[in-house]
Amino acid sequence: MAEINSLGYVGLGVSDLDQWQWFATEILGLQVGQRDAQGMSLRMDEHQQRIFLEENSNDDLLVAGWQFKTEQALEEYVAELRDKGAEVTTVPSQTLQRRKVEKAYACQDPNGFTHEFFFGPHVAQLRDPFRSKVLKRGFVCGELGVGHILPFAKAGKGEQTLSFYKDVLKLRVSDYIREEIMPGLLVDATFFHTASGRHHSIATAENPMATKTLNHFMLQVEDLDDVGLAYDRTVKAGISVALELGHHPNDRMFSFYARTPSGFNFEIGWGGVVIDENDWEVRSYSQMSDWGHKRNQIA
Repeated sequence: MAEINSLGYVGLGVSDLDQWQWFATEILGLQVGQRDAQGMSLRMDEHQQRIFLEENSNDDLLVAGWQFKTEQALEEYVAELRDKGAEVTTVPSQTLQRRKVEKAYACQDPNGFTHEFFFGPHVAQLRDPFRSKVLKRGFVCGELGVGHILPFAKAGKGEQTLSFYKDVLKLRVSDYIREEIMPGLLVDATFFHTASGRHHSIATAENPMATKTLNHFMLQVEDLDDVGLAYDRTVKAGISVALELGHHPNDRMFSFYARTPSGFNFEIGWGGVVIDENDWEVRSYSQMSDWGHKRNQIA
């Protein structure tokens, strides 16, 4: 049975492309691949595009792009989606050029953003390797994909969202975290992985108070020092830190969270788990962090 291999790209709608270009290169350590009047491509590895930005006043998540290893796997998966009653459309050639992929299909999430399913990412030439202005090493990307995203489920759509991810998209449950992070505010989060095994490529939790769909995206670095260096750059630039340095019990990621120019968060992490299906037990945790991640008022 065909299934998603990885989270291959993420699309964000942002209101200030100039601020994002500075932020992406000087704080996150990404590389600008291309910029034009419509938006910007950002690189993390040999792919020509891992994150794309489109000028959009919503400042929120637009697209989750799910990668398949072969065209046949993609076509089989899309046929399954349609058999389940999902409304799947073919991504037109002009959009494929902007996504920098060979073929893609799309359907809507219950919470207002788009899932795209693709194969054939465009790869940069050998003479144009990924270069970061600030990273000591690089990102953990490649076969594992971009990293992860946590989009909120809208009020009353928690169960529908979980069913969509599990039963329609066929994402695999990694584990759960249920914690009262402040009096009266319970976080009930579910984490999902793909065939690649990254602990989670997407997670979700219902939050009726959320003003944006996207809570955060995570980028994982190869070197522990790059977490600390990114934290120092963030603080020096006066960017609001949402969660201080800390460690998650489920994916075992050492990380911190801070604000993007669009108001949702980013997470920079190191040491995340890659799941082996033959040796993995789905568990439920009672806390988001087993040490650190001190929550500031803006979180």
